[in-house]
Amino acid sequence: MSDLLKRLETLSPEKRELVLQKLKQRSQSEKNNNQQKPSLIPVSREQNIPLSFAQTRLWFLAQLIQENNPYHVPVFWQLKGTLNQGALEKAIAEIINRHEVLRTNFSLVNESPIQVINPPGKLDIPVINLSGLTEEIKLQKAQQLAIEELQKSFDLETDSLVRGTLLKLDSKSHVLLLVIHHIVFDGWSVNIFRQEFYSLYQNFCAKKTPSLPKLSLQYADFAHWQRQWLQGKKLENQLNYWRQKLNNAPPLIELPTDQPRPSEQTYRGASHFFAFNQTLTEQLKHLSQKSGTTLFMTLLTAFKLLLSRYSGQSDIVVGTAIASRNRQELESLMGFFVNTLALRTNLEGNPTFLELLQQVKQNTLEAYDHQDLPFEKLADELQIERSLSHHPIFQVAFTLQNETQKKIELPDLNLSPFDWENNTTLFDLSLNCRETPQGLIAEFEYATDLFAANTLQRMGEHLAVLLEGIVTNPQQTINTLPILTESEQQQLQIWNQTDTNYPQDKTLVDLFEEQVEQTPDNIALVFEQQSLTYQELNQKANQIAYYLREKYSITPDTLIGICVNRSLEMIIGLLGIMKAGAAYIPIDPSYPEDRIKFILKDSGTSILLTQSWLEDKLSLNQSKKISKIIYLDQFDFESSSSNNLVPQTKPNNLA
Repeated sequence: MSDLLKRLETLSPEKRELVLQKLKQRSQSEKNNNQQKPSLIPVSREQNIPLSFAQTRLWFLAQLIQENNPYHVPVFWQLKGTLNQGALEKAIAEIINRHEVLRTNFSLVNESPIQVINPPGKLDIPVINLSGLTEEIKLQKAQQLAIEELQKSFDLETDSLVRGTLLKLDSKSHVLLLVIHHIVFDGWSVNIFRQEFYSLYQNFCAKKTPSLPKLSLQYADFAHWQRQWLQGKKLENQLNYWRQKLNNAPPLIELPTDQPRPSEQTYRGASHFFAFNQTLTEQLKHLSQKSGTTLFMTLLTAFKLLLSRYSGQSDIVVGTAIASRNRQELESLMGFFVNTLALRTNLEGNPTFLELLQQVKQNTLEAYDHQDLPFEKLADELQIERSLSHHPIFQVAFTLQNETQKKIELPDLNLSPFDWENNTTLFDLSLNCRETPQGLIAEFEYATDLFAANTLQRMGEHLAVLLEGIVTNPQQTINTLPILTESEQQQLQIWNQTDTNYPQDKTLVDLFEEQVEQTPDNIALVFEQQSLTYQELNQKANQIAYYLREKYSITPDTLIGICVNRSLEMIIGLLGIMKAGAAYIPIDPSYPEDRIKFILKDSGTSILLTQSWLEDKLSLNQSKKISKIIYLDQFDFESSSSNNLVPQTKPNNLA
């Protein structure tokens, strides 16, 4: 409590009062919750200890993911000064011995995984000497080794789930690389680890007996308690809330990607960092306070609005992590406690930003009240169809953290985080914000299989513009809030200057055919390694047009659907439809199947130009409405009336 009081003393009177009110509410909430929960007590280690719900899902995932595992937690420190390597090893060993979960393995018994707690032991950390290299090469090598250590797999049954390497840069500079599997460790545990290391290292340097208080509980006790408590009516009450909240939620957020989604997630990732200045940060805090919300809620609302603009969807689900240590006795334990909440927001009806913010506030508070249900259990109980290509329920995440202590002062030694380049990600996209005295620092962590680096740079710029617009006038409706940068707005004005004098008595087909007559042998169309001259393109389009008019009763109001991937066939089909005198309905094959069905039904068309490999996607064999299908990739241009070109007189609707 003394640490809390010290932190309260540094706050302004207004913030101090707000924190005290929240602590009072939290204390009452914990009291009410704990009255309904059985006591958390130590259990016998003679019995089989089950995994917690969160551990169980990670255990199953570990069986599937053998390489580039994203469930490894890095604890990478830069050590400046005189390092006592013996004290460092003893301190880390004492932490591992002190927390059973850090010396736990996982085995199968009767086809179910159980925890196997190993006896206390010693720890030897290998040293890699980089002192003979130049400063630039040292840093590059250290970052390379950090990435390699993070990517090495763990055998959950036999390996120690904490491994360390010490890099010696010179006599006064070291880098400690600790990698811990997420199944025994989380973000909260990192802070406990730092605090305990600070105390233990000083003790061992001074050759004193460790003075940390004994732990009355261990993670295994929590896992056993969780399994005993979260069942029956308690489980059903939690499930009922989440079933209702996530009913008919979209399975996938359809962000425009730079590459097609692979059939299986690789978890390859990268990060893009950007910042919001102190002025904007303070304005966002003021808006949050004035609206009775938190900075987390304000940023989350803005982020969801940005995602809606990018995806064109109004139903947005974003995941966020919560410490899930809502019992005081869990706060000093290391382990995998963190839970994930799926926060859903409906942006329909063009509300004002403040109205949307209140919706997000309500949903967030409700989710906090139902945080006891582990996400892993939720995903199983909802019986969501799993896909190896994306994360279930949500694919985008958001977090906000307060600035953590940058440096720890030890005897003759300074400890600070070691910067390294992240190359893994759990989700398609994550926005991770950190509050600092200089303003908000933000990081987009993204899947490199889907997005290019410049895409995330633009998204960061758009988010900054959006936040500026929000603090300027939060009463604006969400559709009127800006996201384009000044340079993009200028470019848009240039692009919109499309006034051009065209012959009023000629159609697009007329103009195209005039170009065919002028340059018949010039290249008109290129796709990948294929190309067509103007003459070849014209002839193939004529063949499609002739076929349509010969086979079907084409009138000026005939609508013909065209659903093809980018290809030569796309342009041939479009020209062919126009030459036939009909109008085309473009349908993107990447649209969801239900949307494609709606377009076909709503338009009333019975003719569709497509490609054979899209047949299953379009469910054409189940469609009674589409009776006339032309597969452009199978169209026989060689034998299909190739010499019967469409007459130069055009149907009336082309005039």
